[in-house]
Amino acid sequence: MEILSSGHEQVVFCQDADSGLKAVIAVHSTALGPALGGTRFYPYASEEAAVADALRLSKAMSYKNSLAGLDLGGGKAVIIGDPHTDKTEALLRAYGRFVEALGGRYLTACDVGTYNADLDVVARETRYAHGRSEAYGGCGDSSVLTAYGVFLGMQAAAQHCWGARSLAGRTVAVAGAGKVGSHLIGHLVEDGADVLVTDVDPTAVERVQARHPSVKAVPDTATLIRTSHDVYSPNALGGALDPGTVAVLPSRIVCGGANNQLATAEVAEQLRARGILYAPDYLVNAGGVIQVEDERHGFSFDRAKARADGIVDVALRVFRAADDEGVSPAAAADRLAEERMATVGRLATIRLPH
Repeated sequence: MEILSSGHEQVVFCQDADSGLKAVIAVHSTALGPALGGTRFYPYASEEAAVADALRLSKAMSYKNSLAGLDLGGGKAVIIGDPHTDKTEALLRAYGRFVEALGGRYLTACDVGTYNADLDVVARETRYAHGRSEAYGGCGDSSVLTAYGVFLGMQAAAQHCWGARSLAGRTVAVAGAGKVGSHLIGHLVEDGADVLVTDVDPTAVERVQARHPSVKAVPDTATLIRTSHDVYSPNALGGALDPGTVAVLPSRIVCGGANNQLATAEVAEQLRARGILYAPDYLVNAGGVIQVEDERHGFSFDRAKARADGIVDVALRVFRAADDEGVSPAAAADRLAEERMATVGRLATIRLPH
């Protein structure tokens, strides 16, 4: 693995033997501001796999924060272990001390395997933990605006494809009924969509159906992607869109909340060749980071939601640019994000008086 050629500014390896902490913090870019990104707690098969995930996710955060118009760079942290058995107060506080040692270059928040209560513990050792519980003045569950943003991105894609923002009468296949997926399904049902859902956890599907009886369960993802639908929405872990999956998708649109959905960069072109409109994940799932960023200013849900509303305009801009330039929406979104990092980021070279 060639870390020095990845383009990252800084990669920090964190270890505390007494608590069992083994973590990697990757800072991809601080061109637009401190690097904000969540902390993922996951039982990686190897240290190499953990590093690779941190590098990939932190780069995506740079692009996400840039395209969302935030004055933030991109970073990500991964803690190696099973959050159900390895997570302790001592481990989280040890991790917080490593975050604090970076002096604000990296701002952490929740991700897979970490929750608001965990960030409350991390915050006992660092000023740079966000996404805290409402009891401590935090923004609470960021999946609320993450799902809202994905829904808005889906509506923008519908407008681009079919000339109307509503999903009413369309069938949406949702893979993953966790925090984001379940909130998203609520928006879709309210909008009049027909929803299919699957999840590796049957109880997650049962909870969704208890709230929304019209939602139909599908046994597994392999079945879901072959079932007739208009929109496919991956909302679990990354890599959901690989060549085999894309080859059989009946969808006209792909739009979901999972990070790093494309297994390889080439998949974006495969989607375009099949006439499937891909809404880049880091564009549409930016509602959560918008919610977390607002916490830094004294959290206001209404203010954060109003900012998340801008996802529609950015998505439509990306789709139009992709059509005009004859490229995939993924390539168009990357270019727009890179342009902002380059043009706004260069202002840091203009020295201000102290």
